[in-house]
Amino acid sequence: MNLSELEEIFGERLSTSDSVRKHHSSDESWHIPENLPDAVIFPNNSEEVSLIIKFANDKGIPIIPFGAGTSLEGHIHAVNGGITINTMNMNKILNINKDDMDCVVQPGVTRNDLNKFLKDTGLFFPVDPGANATLGGMCATRASGTNTVRYGTIREQVMGLEVVMPNGEIIKTGTKARKSAAGYDLTHLMLGSEGTLGVITEITMKLHGRPEAVSAAVCPFSEIEEAVNTVIEAIQVGLPLSRIELLDEIQIMAINRHEKMELEEKPTLFVEIQGSALGVREQIEIFGEIAETNNVLKFDWSDQHETINKLWSARHGAYYAALALDPGKKGFTTDVCVPISRLTECILETKKDLEESEILAPLVGHVGDGNFHLIMLLDPDNNEEVAKAKKFNEKLIDRALEMGGTSTGEHGIGLGKKDCLIKEQGLSIEFMKNIKKALDPKNIMNPGKIF
Repeated sequence: MNLSELEEIFGERLSTSDSVRKHHSSDESWHIPENLPDAVIFPNNSEEVSLIIKFANDKGIPIIPFGAGTSLEGHIHAVNGGITINTMNMNKILNINKDDMDCVVQPGVTRNDLNKFLKDTGLFFPVDPGANATLGGMCATRASGTNTVRYGTIREQVMGLEVVMPNGEIIKTGTKARKSAAGYDLTHLMLGSEGTLGVITEITMKLHGRPEAVSAAVCPFSEIEEAVNTVIEAIQVGLPLSRIELLDEIQIMAINRHEKMELEEKPTLFVEIQGSALGVREQIEIFGEIAETNNVLKFDWSDQHETINKLWSARHGAYYAALALDPGKKGFTTDVCVPISRLTECILETKKDLEESEILAPLVGHVGDGNFHLIMLLDPDNNEEVAKAKKFNEKLIDRALEMGGTSTGEHGIGLGKKDCLIKEQGLSIEFMKNIKKALDPKNIMNPGKIF
């Protein structure tokens, strides 16, 4: 591949070294890269991204966007080689509007970067997937996280985008208005497109006011069913939960070992409520009463900042705590999302399948919206273990789809769930492919993902 034209423009910001190319083929997924990108380029702005993509489009070279490399479904793998565009230099917070409670950022800004910048403004950005992902990557995978039950996913936060299209043109979608009925919604078409329709180079998003008070609780139960029923009842009575996470007994054991905590090793809810000081105290008491009716073993709550931070730090470290249960193994991660009325049934049947399959897989879930994750620990070089995990995963997804759910609530399709998407979407898959062909006729944008 002759990149001399780009080398003249980007100089040291274009790398073909083996170490850089290997780094840009490594993410948090279990997928083993078959190829490396031919080159990695670090542009500084939208115009440079446009230049790269025009060059690639003319020559039919694949383009792979790269943010922080935290993908769980192999989104950043260069399946056909090509040019990886790393957005790390596009990390500017361009504007904060306190009055309108919104911001404009470049795609290389991480969620932690943004919230640190917002610390003294009284505002914050709520979407919290756990990993310190870039906002561009979060948009590309339509990310969500622990705060979704109250604030929604990134889809509910993004008002507009700047996108470099497959032909190199730069377009703006959306406005700063809080609603619009003007034309096709290209903003939300790009969200979750996994880099297959263009490269996001600027994001306009909503911000939210920091709550006056926050309280969190830890609630262990003897049975998962009791924990999930507590969640359903709390949501049905309208409690304004900001976070409600389920961790099974295996995940709690992993966290105790990894974080040096002493939680009871039972199915456990981590709960958070935000609001006014008086309101939060009343609501946490109501939640405690609901938990009592479902036989909670203990109800420990705190409004101390340090205690709450330690709790959510442990939750965000669940993936690495799980890996530490069996050092040397990789985490085959999967997630599904079902209507909350079917969540208990789905989790119980899944746990039964895990036991029968003899697969070690801690479970964590954003149970307030029916989403849960499994981290299956396996040796990716052991074909028997991989085959067993794939068979289990297929059964899990089929069950979720039968219950009216989805094959992925958060992780995206990427490399690992393309067959599942066909099952889930049916004939509409062909219309998705037609959109892809219309916008990217040469199929240069992150080929091999989604379809």
